[in-house]
Amino acid sequence: MSNETYVVAYEDSEGQHVLDYAVEQAKKSGASLYIIHVLEWSPYAFLTPQELEERHKRRSEESGRAQSLILDPAVKHAQDAGVSAEGKIRYGQVVEIVVETAKKLNASMIFVGRGGGNGLGARIFGSVPLGLAQVAPVPTVIVPQ
Repeated sequence: MSNETYVVAYEDSEGQHVLDYAVEQAKKSGASLYIIHVLEWSPYAFLTPQELEERHKRRSEESGRAQSLILDPAVKHAQDAGVSAEGKIRYGQVVEIVVETAKKLNASMIFVGRGGGNGLGARIFGSVPLGLAQVAPVPTVIVPQ
């Protein structure tokens, strides 16, 4: 068995194609998967204490839903396929968090899905796959839908 780790940037079940591809590659190489789901979240320094408390409550609820509806099923899917897998919910900017995670884990590869959309916003502001392709410290596999 390999001691390699692959990081999978996993959005949700609509991105199942990236998870399936990463599982197949991990099975071939004996690598383990670290599945990460990033919830976009930016801090606001100008909120009142009451607003901060409400925001923290919403963040906790959102994290719990993401864990049970997105991350836990993804980890189980990989484990049921015979691949060692674990996962984590994180908050922040997706590209930044995925790169940070890959470095921290000394990952040998990143897998990210490419959605079918070619929206104007993605072309102007970039996208997660494009951002990872530009700054990832390890090879990044962009899996088409």
